[in-house]
Amino acid sequence: MSPPHLKSAALPAPHGFFGRAGGVSTGIFSSLNAGLGSGDGAENVAENRKRCRDAIGAGHLLTLYQVHSADAVIVEAPWEGAGPRADGMATRLKGVALGVLAADCMPFLFIDAQAEVIGAAHAGWRGALAGVLGATIGAMERLGAKRDRIRASLGPCLRQPNFEVGLDVRDAFSAKHPDTDQFFAAGVSPEKRQFDLAGFGRAALARAGVGPLDDLGACTLGEKEAYFSYRASRRANEPDYGRNLSAIALG
Repeated sequence: MSPPHLKSAALPAPHGFFGRAGGVSTGIFSSLNAGLGSGDGAENVAENRKRCRDAIGAGHLLTLYQVHSADAVIVEAPWEGAGPRADGMATRLKGVALGVLAADCMPFLFIDAQAEVIGAAHAGWRGALAGVLGATIGAMERLGAKRDRIRASLGPCLRQPNFEVGLDVRDAFSAKHPDTDQFFAAGVSPEKRQFDLAGFGRAALARAGVGPLDDLGACTLGEKEAYFSYRASRRANEPDYGRNLSAIALG
């Protein structure tokens, strides 16, 4: 049976934003943990990823060794295992699902349907600040995509009411993007701010000239029973956490 997943009307291609439900893992990884780098059993992760791949209808599911970077790669052939150290990718290969793993960070999926180019990006605050979204768009353009034709969707991630950061994060964004004060609200103390990372991501793509963006609006911490959340796991003093998968393929 296909695991439950969210879909975006903006993406005219097989895709899915998967959460916790529909897998075989147990305990803190219950149940659709797709993270190769987690402490979950390898056979469980493999079965969970297979279920996601089958739900999309792809022959291969590729994810990256994510490092919160601004690096994006072009996928020219499928690989086995963790993949290159990067946080964005693009391809024209059919039957290959590009997947990103997240447990509070932003998962973005992209398509230029006319050029038949897809992309995926993992963007936490470090990667977003470094420019991973622009790098992913650039990788798609090298394959023939046009940014004004690219459609994008943002899946479940940590949302502003639950995303408290220190002043150092605000200052890092302000130093590089002076107009980002609008994305920081007052926190519980003068030393804290609530960060609208999703708002920053949406604005970054709009500035880049990318077409309509569909934000599905789900919060990983606010809906921790439905999605894996790094912050929820820390609050529960758990030793590890599962990863949500978001993936897209060309039919």
